[in-house]
Amino acid sequence: MSHAADLRAAFRQLHQSGCFVMPNPWDVGSARLLEQLGFKALATTSAGFAWSLGRRDNKVSLQQALAFLRSVAEAVAVPVNADFEGGFAVEPEAVADNVMLATTTGIAGLSIEDSTGDAAEPLFGFTLAVDRIKAARQAIDDSRSGVLLTGRSEGFIVGRPDLAETIRRLQAYAEAGADCLYAPGIRSKSDVAAVVSALAPKPVNVLVGSDFTTVAEMAEAGVRRISVGGALARAAWGGFIAAAKAIHERGSFSAFADATPFDELDDLFAARGKANSA
Repeated sequence: MSHAADLRAAFRQLHQSGCFVMPNPWDVGSARLLEQLGFKALATTSAGFAWSLGRRDNKVSLQQALAFLRSVAEAVAVPVNADFEGGFAVEPEAVADNVMLATTTGIAGLSIEDSTGDAAEPLFGFTLAVDRIKAARQAIDDSRSGVLLTGRSEGFIVGRPDLAETIRRLQAYAEAGADCLYAPGIRSKSDVAAVVSALAPKPVNVLVGSDFTTVAEMAEAGVRRISVGGALARAAWGGFIAAAKAIHERGSFSAFADATPFDELDDLFAARGKANSA
């Protein structure tokens, strides 16, 4: 079995029981540091990656995204799930083609979402959305890669917070072949519990981008997987912006007092390098 196949098997095993946190790096350095801290799996963030290029979320090309996925997957020795946005296409056939390309990057999983980017019609029609998941499923099966497929319904973060419709879509995505289901933006414990119950025994991912819950609470609700989206990138940018503003606006370098010491960062990355060469 290849290294990539081992990681994909390990990733699937993580979804079988318990609850694990899958934090979201935005570049190779953040991925390596999260691995060094002991997380068992990672997930990319489309927003964090776009910001690292000085762009808005969902404004990177397919080729840029594929290169990013490959660089992160090759940089760490834990499974990496890809935030593959909407598959970088609308029609199911094109989604399938792009998913096939993504399976060659070394990732262990990927997600396909149902948001359109159009404020007037923020979600793909139900039938098209399901067909897109079916196409992604077929592409993964044809690739014989074993990549884990997550179906995402974006209603709660695009202005359509309808729990019944979200559950209807996620159930359809599960029937279409999604291995894991995900509705970012759901925050209340009752809504989380409803989604978990409706989709059982399929594993459910919950996005935690603010301080509204704990790992223990999500585990108690039956959640299998927690991701943080762009929250770690936002935290990093927050520190950067605050320090830069202090210099520009007040001529003060006081924010550097909270910076991680140089030697600590150097030692973390050195330790990671030694582990790779062992």
